[in-house]
Amino acid sequence: MSVLVPQLPYAAPTLAITAWAEEDRPREKLILKGRQNLSDAELLAILLGSGSRSESAVALAQRILQTVSNDLQELGKQNRADLMAFHGVGEAKAVTILAALELGRRRQLTPLRERPQVRSSNDAYQNLSPILAELEHEECWMLCLNRANYIMQRVKISSGGRSGTVVDAKLVFGRALELKASSIILAHNHPSTNLQPSQADRDLTSKLTAAGKQLDLPLLDHLIITEKGYYSFADDGELA
Repeated sequence: MSVLVPQLPYAAPTLAITAWAEEDRPREKLILKGRQNLSDAELLAILLGSGSRSESAVALAQRILQTVSNDLQELGKQNRADLMAFHGVGEAKAVTILAALELGRRRQLTPLRERPQVRSSNDAYQNLSPILAELEHEECWMLCLNRANYIMQRVKISSGGRSGTVVDAKLVFGRALELKASSIILAHNHPSTNLQPSQADRDLTSKLTAAGKQLDLPLLDHLIITEKGYYSFADDGELA
């Protein structure tokens, strides 16, 4: 069992997190910038919830991590008594940290669910057709793929009326980047059952193709789905 070094007395109080700029507070930073943009100490501070009169939650988290040489594997070996040896960490905080660490451990032990692989436009169609084919209004969905073209997640982008739906490129790529996707496939339906792309469909495809190249996050295909079948921009050679 590893032993944590008890806290040494602190002479001067530190600035409370509530006095920080909003974008610097761990919870607010996670909401504004995403969990991947927080440091280990900031994530731990969220679990702690608060520090003490002389120390912010982030400072307390930094001190805990310094004791284990900023090694999360070592942190995962600590027990309740080890954590409670720190001034500012009571039983509730210690249990919260232990629960989070245990969830992380169990996640590593859980086998990944089998994910379908997209090898063709038909594979993408088969995955999205049950959602889109029979809708009476237009919706746009995205498949986020990993490097081997396995589906990481299916994401609803927008919902509109019978004649169209608005697709925001920032939302498309923002969500794909958040999921750390390697490529994407877009699909929307035509309630009219007309499989031919409109000029707006072509313009959107061109815009997303260009943006994907800039972000190194390629648009592999854009499907139009109806109850009669589907149209593939990639199969038709329209992805420049």
